[in-house]
Amino acid sequence: MNAADDTSGVTEFSNDQLSGFRIGVTSDRRSDDLIAALERRGAQVMHAPALRIAPVEEDVDLLADTRAILETPPDVMVVTTAYGMRRWSEAADAAGLGDPLTEVLQASRIFVRGPKARGAVRAAGLDDVGIAHDERTSSVIDMLLDEGVDGLTVAVQLHGYTDGQQLERLRAGGARVLTVEPYRWVKPDGAERLPRLIDAVCSRNLDVVTFTSAPAVDAFLTSAIEQGVLDQLLDALRTDVVAAAVGPVTAGPLEVAGVTPIIPERFRMGALIRLVCEHLALHQVAEFPTALGQVQIRGRSVVFDGRAGQLAPAPLALFRALAASKGAVLTRKDLMAHLPEAENEHALDMAMSRLRASLPEPRLVATVVKRGYRLNV
Repeated sequence: MNAADDTSGVTEFSNDQLSGFRIGVTSDRRSDDLIAALERRGAQVMHAPALRIAPVEEDVDLLADTRAILETPPDVMVVTTAYGMRRWSEAADAAGLGDPLTEVLQASRIFVRGPKARGAVRAAGLDDVGIAHDERTSSVIDMLLDEGVDGLTVAVQLHGYTDGQQLERLRAGGARVLTVEPYRWVKPDGAERLPRLIDAVCSRNLDVVTFTSAPAVDAFLTSAIEQGVLDQLLDALRTDVVAAAVGPVTAGPLEVAGVTPIIPERFRMGALIRLVCEHLALHQVAEFPTALGQVQIRGRSVVFDGRAGQLAPAPLALFRALAASKGAVLTRKDLMAHLPEAENEHALDMAMSRLRASLPEPRLVATVVKRGYRLNV
C-alpha cells in the first residue's frame, strides 16, 4: 500500500469516494503520492506546486550552517522534521563532515518536534531527551525555556519555514541561537500553473485545495496578492472552497488570513486524505428523490440513473437552490439571489438553459409558467 493510502482503521477505500469532486494540490515533494491517492478515489486533481525544495547541490548555505555548528558545538539541538534530519546527514556525509557532525550531536541534548523526527534521529545513531506533545516547534521551545537556556548554545533545524518568533523566544531567554536549514524553498518549475489554480479557487471551480507546508501557503497567498485577487481568494476559501492543511503549522498562515482549514487529528498525508473524503461525504454529497428517480449531487457533479453531468458554478448554484426547495416553486427573483452576476431575468433564463443542458436528465428541472422553476418531484 502506498503511504498516502495508509488510512487503516477509518473509512474504507472505494474508487468513487471522491467522484465528482475537483481538488487542488499545492505540494511539490510527494505530490505524486497525494495526487495518485486522490485520483484512485475518483477525484479530478489540479496540481500547481507553490514551491519546490532546492536540490542539495544548489544549496550552498547548508554546508556553511553545518560548519558553524561544528565550530561552536551546541548544548542543545532541536530537530523539527525527519526529512530535514535525513537530508542534513546525507549532505554532511557527502561533504566529508558526517562523522564530525555525529560526534557534535552525540554530545548535545537533542529535542524533537514529533515521532517522525525522533525516528530520523535514532536512524542516525543518536537519541533524544524530549519530544513535543503536539508536534509543534513552539512546544519544544516551551520545554527548553522551562528548563532554562541562559548561557547555552541552542541549534535549531529549520524546516523551510523560519519561525522567527520561536528563535526570538530563545534569544530572549539568554540563549545563543544557531540555525541549520537542510532544505530551502525556491520557485517551482512550471510556475505559471499556480495562478491558474488560484483562478480556479476564486471561480469556485475547485471543491478543496490541499496544503502540506506553511511556506507553500505563504507562496500561494503571495501569488494571489501579485494577481490582485487576494480578497476574492480569501472569500472563496471562507465560503465555498475547503482549505485542507496537513497540520497546525501548515494551517498557521491560513488562520492568520482568516481562513479556517480542516486539519486531521494525525498530522500525516494519509490522515489528510481520509479527512478530505469524510468532510466531502458529510458536507458536499446530497441525495434526494424526484419524480424521475433518485438524484445525487457530488461536488460539481449531478448523478442520475448511473449518468453524471458536470455543472459549472452558476448552474450548480441554481440546481442546489432548486434541490433545497424540495419541489417548491422558486421565482426568478428567488433564483437571481443565487446568481449575483446575473443582471436581469434573461441572464437567469440563459443560466437555466445551461443547467438543463448539463444535467444527465433535463426534465429534472420543471418550468412553472409565469411563476418560475422547481425541482421535478
